[in-house]
Amino acid sequence: MKNIKFCIFFILIAITTSVFAQPSATTVKQWQDQKFSMFIHFGGIYSVLGGVWDGKQISRGLSEQIQAHAGIYSDVYANVANSFTAKKFNADSIVLLAKAAGMRSIVITSKHHDGFCMFKTATTDFNVVDATPFHRDVIKELSEACKRHGLRFGLYFSLIDWHYPEASPISSHNSDPITPEHHEYNKKQVTELLSNYGPISEFWFDMGSQTPAQSHELYQLVHRLQPQCMVSSRLGNDQGDFTVLGDNTYPDYSIGVPWQSPASFFDETWGYRSWQVRGSEDEKYLEKLKSLIRVVSGGGNYLLNIGPKGDGSIVPFEMDVLLKIGSWLNKNGDAVYGTTADPFTTAFKWGNVSCKPDKLYLFITTPPANGLITLPGLQGKIENTKVLGENTQIDFKQTAGNNAVITLPKDFDSAGVIKIIEVDVPGGYHVLPTHIITGSPKNIVLNDENAYNYYSSSGVDYGTYFQSTVKQSWTIETAKKGQYQPVLNYSDEEKGREIDLTINNKTTTIKLDSGAVVNLKNEASGLKWGPVYISDKYRSGFGGLNGNASDIDVTKPWTSDTSKHWHLAENLENGKQIELPGGMYTAYYVVQNITSPDKAAYVQLKITSGDGVMVYLNGKRRFIHNNPDKLPSMTDVVGLDLQQGNNQLLIQVFNNFKKFVPFSIDHNIPQKVYQQKLDAIMLDANKLYPVNWKLHNPPTPHQTMNVPNLELVFIKK
Repeated sequence: MKNIKFCIFFILIAITTSVFAQPSATTVKQWQDQKFSMFIHFGGIYSVLGGVWDGKQISRGLSEQIQAHAGIYSDVYANVANSFTAKKFNADSIVLLAKAAGMRSIVITSKHHDGFCMFKTATTDFNVVDATPFHRDVIKELSEACKRHGLRFGLYFSLIDWHYPEASPISSHNSDPITPEHHEYNKKQVTELLSNYGPISEFWFDMGSQTPAQSHELYQLVHRLQPQCMVSSRLGNDQGDFTVLGDNTYPDYSIGVPWQSPASFFDETWGYRSWQVRGSEDEKYLEKLKSLIRVVSGGGNYLLNIGPKGDGSIVPFEMDVLLKIGSWLNKNGDAVYGTTADPFTTAFKWGNVSCKPDKLYLFITTPPANGLITLPGLQGKIENTKVLGENTQIDFKQTAGNNAVITLPKDFDSAGVIKIIEVDVPGGYHVLPTHIITGSPKNIVLNDENAYNYYSSSGVDYGTYFQSTVKQSWTIETAKKGQYQPVLNYSDEEKGREIDLTINNKTTTIKLDSGAVVNLKNEASGLKWGPVYISDKYRSGFGGLNGNASDIDVTKPWTSDTSKHWHLAENLENGKQIELPGGMYTAYYVVQNITSPDKAAYVQLKITSGDGVMVYLNGKRRFIHNNPDKLPSMTDVVGLDLQQGNNQLLIQVFNNFKKFVPFSIDHNIPQKVYQQKLDAIMLDANKLYPVNWKLHNPPTPHQTMNVPNLELVFIKK
């Protein structure tokens, strides 16, 4: 009996350990090093139709979603599978094309929204083996071909399913709730995919609006079955090992987590469209190559899609473009593979940068008219510069001000051919920050207003994602040497949170709970609070100004007679909560003028909202917060730095799940902050010290920090 208990004990330990397993640092790095991968949208029905139904070109929506956009009955749509013979499908040819294009992995649609499975499954006969004359397992053949030719293999999986009876029906937004029966069905199919096809490098969930528990359960299921498998953030509810940007979008900001940019050859479709106007191969080649460079320069992975025809063959246009990119990578791959993100925090008009510990790679997409490339704040001795792959030496000089200036040859021309300059710094290099906070001789103040932000994407589902802040950093420079007292100031919004604060590469975990209360020397009632106006309800996603905000200039005083879409909110008294009619993906704007008569003032507001809130002051976003736990309401404290005279407050209240949206503004709250002193530190004059903070052990790496009023002050003692 003791031996049986002993075995059960260790089995439970093994199960518990595996349930909470996450990919190792090695796994994450291997995934990040892929850089360039092939996405494949291939279905046993939509690829056969090719964007045509009943003899008509269906231009509305994406061709892989033709069932919804053409209004095809489910049984009629399913019968198309009888035409799927895929006589020209060859897994080895596809994998070899990806390899020739310089791609390091393949991700294919195992099941798209139509519910048709491109793999043999015990859960439904609606699959490529049982429902088509093809009678072969596409996923099995591709996984084996990837293994033969040394590429990694990943799977796309739609969380919504238009064929499964117990799933929510087709909607206009695809962010459908997942019923309990549907969730169990998805779990069975995910288990099959992760058990029957060898190592899976990434599992690419898409669409649906799951509960937090459903997302978490699927995330843990993947890692229990294949701990090395990376999970995409489109699983929802901030789950996932890497964040996926919006389709065909590229960031102009720093991302603080592993990330990927999914792209199609044409914005109009991902699946095969027989009548697609494709244009010039050379122009498309340059377009996609520049996109790859932008993603690599930002430290991300580029996932470029092809849409094979219903017969399994690759569209010649797409094949030719991929081979052109592969030819370029064959010569310039050192600047792509094994590199990290651009170390400079300022954008260059001439192109982009990637790097290795002892090299910089300059992608010259737009050569400057004067032929000079300046790299500001570059510390480290350059040994030589040359055109990558040509060994053409290029003149350079380094100035006393830590600038490197590279002179392009007079015959340098990258028109139609993107050339790369390799900068060799054998002893390593360091880039001086350009965003340095100096403050006054007595103190330095770090806060949300002057931070350099690192972002991810946070959201419940595809329609609610927004750019979340996951880390904030600064570089400080003191005017005088001496001891400085770091003091954290925060409000009730931040109270109780834990942060990891790093000063000069030393990290301390701090709980914001022991600060002394300090009453603010302001009088909120002494400000002039104008009438509150509210917009009509409009359809919207979350995270940006749109809808009825286009009716106003957020930098100028508000006048209600400028738009018919706004009305005076007579029932919205200060501190009184009202209920606004809800609706999925709907929002309201609220606008109010605040006048600070004599001087600038700092005032705190308490705002009650539903599924999301954004606060703008004088045209600048001050705060954004979503509701990942789907609570009945949220209450936030937001501090506003008012300028003397008129100020415009603009608030977006977002709704996704509620029949009625709660909302209130209350400025009659205790005007107070907490001041928490830290251990004094010695700082030298004119020396640079890095500082950053992030949440300590956040529930997920994508959750926004939500510390809008947190402030760190270094006070000279």
